[in-house]
Order: sequence, then C-alpha cells, then structure tokens
Amino acid sequence: MPRFTANIAFMFAELPFLDRIEAAGKAGLDRVECHFPYEHSIAELKARLDGAGIRMTGLNTVPGDTAKGEWGRAGMMGAEDAFRRDFEQALSYATALGVSGIHTMAANVTPETRERSLEVYRRNIAWAAKQAAGTGVKLLLEPLNSRDMPRYLVGTSDEIARIIGEIGEPNVTLLFDAYHIQIMEGDLTKRFERHFDRIGHVQIAAVPSRAEPDDGEVDFRYLLRMIDASPYDGLVGLEYKPRGETAAGLAACLKALGC
Repeated sequence: MPRFTANIAFMFAELPFLDRIEAAGKAGLDRVECHFPYEHSIAELKARLDGAGIRMTGLNTVPGDTAKGEWGRAGMMGAEDAFRRDFEQALSYATALGVSGIHTMAANVTPETRERSLEVYRRNIAWAAKQAAGTGVKLLLEPLNSRDMPRYLVGTSDEIARIIGEIGEPNVTLLFDAYHIQIMEGDLTKRFERHFDRIGHVQIAAVPSRAEPDDGEVDFRYLLRMIDASPYDGLVGLEYKPRGETAAGLAACLKALGC
C-alpha cells in the first residue's frame, strides 16, 4: 500500500502539538505533515522530530488574518509583499526540516474580484516556484470544496491543473485531496489518471464526514490499490478528523483498508 503520513493538525488533536509527533511514531507512522507549525521554532520542531525518529513531510503557508476571513494570500490582491513573507517563512521551515511540499494557500475572494485574483495567484505562484527552485521543495496547490470553503479562489483539480500548465514550472504541483475532489468533481480514479503527471501529493478522508477513510461514499480500499499500482511514488496524507481517540481509530482504519 502507499506510504502514509499523518496530518497532525487533525490527528492526535487530544495532545499538545509537539507531543503529536511522538504519538504518531507510537502509532506506527514514521512521517507527519501539518498545517501551521510556526508558533514553534525550527530548533524545537527538529529536536522533537529527531528524538522520535519522525520525518516532517508537508506544511502550509500561513492563512493570514482568519478573524477577517483570510485563508491564504497567494491570490489576494494588494497582499503581494505579505505573501512573499509568508512563503519565505514556509520555505525556511521546509528546507531546515527536510519537508518536501508546501501547500501554498490561495485566498478567499469575492465573485467580483475572482478573475483579477487568479492573475495575482499565477504571478505569486510563479515567483514562489523560482524561490524554491533547487531546494527539492514542491509547491502544492490544493482545490478546496465550496461547501466547506465557499469563497476559496480555486475549487477543482481541473482548474488547478490548468493553472499549473500556464505557470509551467516543474516544482508546481497538484495536491490531490480526495475529500475535496470527490465533493466537487467525483470520478476520482479517472481524475487521478488524467492529472497524474501534475500530482505532487495525495490526501484522503471519508466523504462526507471527513473522518477516518474507512466509511462513507468513497471505496478507499479500491482507490489506494489503484494509487499503489500507478507510477505515483509519493506519500498519502491521512488528513482526517478522528471520530474518537486517534490511535485506536487509526488502527481500526488501517485494518479496514487492508494495510
């Protein structure tokens, strides 16, 4: 089966953030990803990761001012300087910790500003791709579904794939999150095959609950077998919200998936 990485923004949330690293190791996983680790220094994170024998594989750029409804600034008009600071911060953490992918968050926008925001997004992502060139760090562009995030700039994998093609930088890739893509587009197998050459990372969670991917409308046993049989050699992020205690739910889920 594909190699898993635990998203400790959601998993082990019953513990303080740094303690989740060791908890993932005790649960049998040797990789973690997260959203926003920036309240902790690189030195703190590295000490915890090294001490537990865990590798961090992914993180996000900061969302911005969430009290004002911000959710990323790559596509926010007039915030180019703030975005550059956001990305430089994320890249400094990624390169120091050996992280392979940065989810470069777009923005919440209004319908009136969407087209201009997409132009800003393309320019900012092209700039960020050049900053990351030669570091081994990929930019991950993720579509978010409009049910959970109704104002997010990009909502479908087809749109992200088109933007990646327009930018034309090899380190700009699609974050194929099966939860969001199933809600917005469905047809996961064929969509994975269609966008395969642009996929930099995969994430899974049950639909519609976003809990452990052993229930709901998607047959993840089938999907994971398909991914495993494909040329994709990246990781699969377990980005789900546990129904209860994380370790017990993880063990039951992996058993149900045949892992």
